[in-house]
Amino acid sequence: MADGRLAIVSKEAHAPYERPALTKAYLFPLHKKPARLPGFHTCVGSGGERQTPDWYKEKGIEMFYEDPVTNIDIEKQTLTTDSGKLLKYGSLIIATGCTASRLPEKIGGNLPGVHYIRDVADADALISSLEKAQKVVIVGGGYIGMEVAAAATGWKLDTTIIFPENHLMPRLFTPSLARRYEEFYKENGVKFLKGNSLKNIEAGSNGRVTRVKLEDGSSIEADTVIVGIGAKPAVGPFERVGLDSSVGGIQVDGLFRTSVPGIFAVGDVAAFPLKMYNRIARVEHVDHARRSAQHCIKALLTAQTHTYDYLPSFYSRVFEYEGSPRKIWWQFYGDNVGETVEVGNFDPKIATFWIDSGKLKGVLVESGSPEEFQLLPKLARSQPIVDKAKLQNASSVEEALAIVGSSL
Repeated sequence: MADGRLAIVSKEAHAPYERPALTKAYLFPLHKKPARLPGFHTCVGSGGERQTPDWYKEKGIEMFYEDPVTNIDIEKQTLTTDSGKLLKYGSLIIATGCTASRLPEKIGGNLPGVHYIRDVADADALISSLEKAQKVVIVGGGYIGMEVAAAATGWKLDTTIIFPENHLMPRLFTPSLARRYEEFYKENGVKFLKGNSLKNIEAGSNGRVTRVKLEDGSSIEADTVIVGIGAKPAVGPFERVGLDSSVGGIQVDGLFRTSVPGIFAVGDVAAFPLKMYNRIARVEHVDHARRSAQHCIKALLTAQTHTYDYLPSFYSRVFEYEGSPRKIWWQFYGDNVGETVEVGNFDPKIATFWIDSGKLKGVLVESGSPEEFQLLPKLARSQPIVDKAKLQNASSVEEALAIVGSSL
């Protein structure tokens, strides 16, 4: 594929798409206007062109669908695909993302009715189960758990979330913030089993899941189980390029160059220097996927030498199906370190501020206005000095944001 030609080699049957939709609008019931391809092909999520299969043809980009790379010869600069194709490259960008962490087969992790979500085929299989489901159990209290549970309420299914931690989203939410979301989910019929771990999943006489057993000896009936316990970087045959031992993934520098000349890695699979916080990070987020790819291409095709300077951000949008009593949409920017100040009562909005050594380090807002959401990255990047006592006395999210915004 040398001499100015461009190719994308993929294990998927579809042209690239915006993966976050799979645990959000894609899972809505058919009568509640679910998302479907080609509606969320890359790059509609960031306001760009919708890159359908025809778009790639028009641009002269060769696509290899359902034919992942199985081997790389670094010396000869060749890739071998699953079907046996031999592809020559001049520059190689590894953008393989992640794979869903799975439960062991010996505890029922592969039983019919047990689902993991990473691609369209996974989501389609889950929808087929939801159409017949009555009792849904979700394993994991992170992003996947929260988003799938919210979608399940649109199907009016008996839904339970199980996780070993004491509250939802422990990597980001404070206990107080998590409680607000848990209360909202409970109001919408979702049940929680916190501080409990799955022991095994049992099948009935037809081989399909019927029950989930927990470590405390209790059990729950289930005909559909969704597992959301994290993801692993899809390194595949590219281990020889050089891995990071601390955060996993392929080690790159601030221009997304690996240790091998001519080979780059971007997105979820890349372990890169997080310049703002002086540490190596691997970020599983669509915003980073877009920005890292753009930065890498500029470094590859131009004389750009400035290093990637990413501001960590996370978001979720749930309960957006037609007829939902309320839509939930939060955004977070920065680093969740230090003390926290919470302002607001969740109805209609709430904010959490992380303050370390007097400086604002991170901020999360639920149900903010477009202007408020636009302010968050400016605050997190500039890290202004904040009067904590003044912030604690703020009577509303609007007032709190005005206080910290005045320090810019």
